[in-house]
Amino acid sequence: MTSLSSRPVVRLITTIFVLSSTLLAACGQRGNEEVSQAEPEEATHSPAMPSDAIPTFSTDSIARKGFFYVGGEYVGDPPIMGGQMYVDVWQPHEITQPYPVLIFHGNGQTGVDWQQTPDGRAGWAYYLIEQGYVVYMVDYPARGRSTYIPERFADGVHGGLGIRTAEQLETIWTNVEEKGNFPLNDNHTQWPGEGKPGDPIFDNFIKTQVQFAGESTRLARLAAMELLDEIGPVVLLTHSQGGGVGFGVADGRPGQVKGLITVEPGGPQIGRVSTADVAYTGGAANSWGPVNYPLTYDPPVDDPSELITYLEAEAGQAGEVPCYLQEEPARQLINMKEIPVLSISADGTYHRVFDACIPKWLNQAGVKTDFVRLEDVGISGNGHMMMLELNSDDIIEFIHKWIQENVS
Repeated sequence: MTSLSSRPVVRLITTIFVLSSTLLAACGQRGNEEVSQAEPEEATHSPAMPSDAIPTFSTDSIARKGFFYVGGEYVGDPPIMGGQMYVDVWQPHEITQPYPVLIFHGNGQTGVDWQQTPDGRAGWAYYLIEQGYVVYMVDYPARGRSTYIPERFADGVHGGLGIRTAEQLETIWTNVEEKGNFPLNDNHTQWPGEGKPGDPIFDNFIKTQVQFAGESTRLARLAAMELLDEIGPVVLLTHSQGGGVGFGVADGRPGQVKGLITVEPGGPQIGRVSTADVAYTGGAANSWGPVNYPLTYDPPVDDPSELITYLEAEAGQAGEVPCYLQEEPARQLINMKEIPVLSISADGTYHRVFDACIPKWLNQAGVKTDFVRLEDVGISGNGHMMMLELNSDDIIEFIHKWIQENVS
């Protein structure tokens, strides 16, 4: 049967609509704009329109969007589906970039981080759409729109749950100037609003926080590698806990990753750190270097104890810890050697205490990594959730320029 979209009249109408949308997108209309004058006057005042309390933004630059799932397998008896990962896909009217961007979120987060800020502005994903990228955004397995399986159904295959409190969010992300206990907390000025319960922007933000399960990131790596087999090659953009997911995916599918951007990836390497004391506290953390699971080294590593390390005599800057590095000759991360990496750190974040360490480890292991303290490129006042902050567009613009200059 002939589809509707193939009929001549409908095809003509579709062409006119796409051309009109493209012209509107070229005007650079973003954010909370008024309805275009090309729309009927009565639509502007329709009682069906969302109220001012419901934030919306123009999506003129999106031509198509959809969602799907990757990964997953039947578990339990009787069987149910577990381990699948939700994926959003947005497509611009004109695809001008050679590779799509696949974005991995942080702990307790979902893909909504990239779509809209808590004060209602268009998010990083929409900026990337305007630059001509196809964008994929995920919710890790057992999180958000990806099913979590409780123990009573399948023997706890997804592990125990955690969720952050309002106090924790204030202390590390939103109200750190008042409640933070790390060296740079006074620098944090870019969070929109007061950053505390009762402020509408904070209340919007905390409603986006979800549970996080113990097996979530392991399952995410498996599902993401399956996704790259379908859509690769890609540029990976990762945040926080997503950094660990991204390193594993790049190691497991090196030919499908053309570039890797890590926004304050989970860390540090090797040892645990107190950000309040700017000191190591003992105990194992990320014993395989940038992550806590096996990576592909040359010579091969069967056990992390084979990575012989030493602690630097001093840190690169005040308020940062010295880093653990390998004794030379350093084993090389051979699967990632052809992947350019950008790692960025804000100047109002608790992460700065150890953010320099993973890039140092990667460079020593043969992975070309640019480490950028954002204040060094004129971007200041940000915390760990920089993609939601007032100057978020400045940061994603910097990332876009880096991709243009370093990914081929």
